[in-house]
Amino acid sequence: MLTQAFSTVRSETPDDVQAIEAVTVAAFREAPHTSHTEQHILRALREAGALSVSLVAECDGEVVGHVAASKVTLSDGTPDWFGLGPVSVLPAWQGSGIGSALMEACLAGLRERGARGCVLVGEPGYYQRFGFRSMSGLSLPGVPPEYVMVLDWSDERPQGEVAFHPAFEATA
Repeated sequence: MLTQAFSTVRSETPDDVQAIEAVTVAAFREAPHTSHTEQHILRALREAGALSVSLVAECDGEVVGHVAASKVTLSDGTPDWFGLGPVSVLPAWQGSGIGSALMEACLAGLRERGARGCVLVGEPGYYQRFGFRSMSGLSLPGVPPEYVMVLDWSDERPQGEVAFHPAFEATA
């Protein structure tokens, strides 16, 4: 376990792009339930100008974690919803609180942007600690409902299908 704490969470800069890609590849290398395209998704989101929030965790000038969020479309037309992910932390830094710090900062950034809600595909046991939960009536085709997690900040309860940005189909 690393005893050194990370020093900051900040917005990505153009100089961070290579480091973000390396962190993302390393973070998902051994992960189950992935097609190992996360770095391609980030690149496509960035090229499309679709990264609404993109934050890095840094320690002594080294990028050790990253989180991204982008707008999603809900089939019922509910506006101002975002998709969170991917979230990446270098394996040596996992379990040190970096992922949690990135999540909290990203969610705060989305709320500052006026987001009504956030959706992600992930492990319920991890994401419930941030307030995410399954929401009946909201689905993502091809994904078991218990892994489609939402955090809503409005009284509206959207219904229908979630569509992430087309960049989520990137494979190279």
